[in-house]
Amino acid sequence: MAYTVTTKTSYGSRLKNSIGGVGMGLLLFVAGTVLLFWNEGRTVKTAKMLKEAEKVCVEMPDISAVNPEFSGQVVHATGLADTEEILSDPRFGVNVNAIKLIRNVEYYQVVESSKSTTKDKLGGGQETTTEYSYDFAWTDEPVDSKEFADPSERNDNHVIMTLEDLSLVSDKVTFGAYRLPGILTGQMNDEVSLPVESDTAAVKASLNLPKDCNVFISGSTVYIGKNPSNPNIGDLRITFSKVGKGQVSIIAKVVGDTFEAFTAKNGYSMATLSMGTHSSEEMFSAKREGNKTTAWILRLLGFLLIFIGLKMVVSIIETLFKVLPFLANIVGMGVNIAMFILALAWTLIVIAIGWIFYRPVLGILLLAAAVALIWFAANRKKPAAE
Repeated sequence: MAYTVTTKTSYGSRLKNSIGGVGMGLLLFVAGTVLLFWNEGRTVKTAKMLKEAEKVCVEMPDISAVNPEFSGQVVHATGLADTEEILSDPRFGVNVNAIKLIRNVEYYQVVESSKSTTKDKLGGGQETTTEYSYDFAWTDEPVDSKEFADPSERNDNHVIMTLEDLSLVSDKVTFGAYRLPGILTGQMNDEVSLPVESDTAAVKASLNLPKDCNVFISGSTVYIGKNPSNPNIGDLRITFSKVGKGQVSIIAKVVGDTFEAFTAKNGYSMATLSMGTHSSEEMFSAKREGNKTTAWILRLLGFLLIFIGLKMVVSIIETLFKVLPFLANIVGMGVNIAMFILALAWTLIVIAIGWIFYRPVLGILLLAAAVALIWFAANRKKPAAE
């Protein structure tokens, strides 16, 4: 059953909040500007690093024996990543020959969700109605219910016990006659479910569980509670997975019988691994595409920070008109459009400045094109009156 809360905010409080939000708005504006400028530098430097690495990268066709001739060189190689090491999670009696052992813990909890609607009142006040709903769900962390809106739902959550997620990575991974370091094995992500074959009584004893709490094991899942088909608040569900041996492709700098990251002249570095067999061209292409995708994501984030920041700075304008809600809506729409255009313009200016700083030719061309466009828009002839 939903729980509804209605709050009222006076016109004076809204004005005070708008004024108080100016500082935060300026902070977001500055943060977005810095992010945009930094991102252009990161994008260019990463691209230059990849170009430099690709230029010096050589093929290492045979990894069956350590070849001193490749020491100090950036190489592309493909082969089997394997290990003889046994990774263990003693609390659950899990022992497996694998490159990675992953334990994922979930808790059965009550979770709160809400949706709000606001209505401006004549005179500048505001009425907010928030509807809270509660559901059962498996969560990655215990949920604190002490602050739930509905008093009847508070303090319902508890857990039988808390466990950390676990990710063990072997430090003895072979790659032919070479050894793969953590910077490469950490990138192996071909996870598969790991069946748990432990004794339930032993697991219960190792976890020091209460007598009325049972342990159930099914496939790769360990369930802690009374009944896995009818979970109760506080029950735990633990799943295990592994990354075993597999064919991998790498690009990295050879150091003796192992590898390290290649560091470019600009200080940016790279050591990359892909599951399966991939050519160096495919791997460098994927890295370049990833760099472009990251650049656009951060550009969008920077724009949003600037847009939200500007809206917070000028929110007092819309708030002043809240005494007449219909008029405030018109003003608010105008403010939103103006701040969107201003934020977009500022974003483009910062990116252009970043390009001039990091990519002078492209930056100057972009800025010249922008100036030409503005000049054209300002000086184009108006149609003659009939």
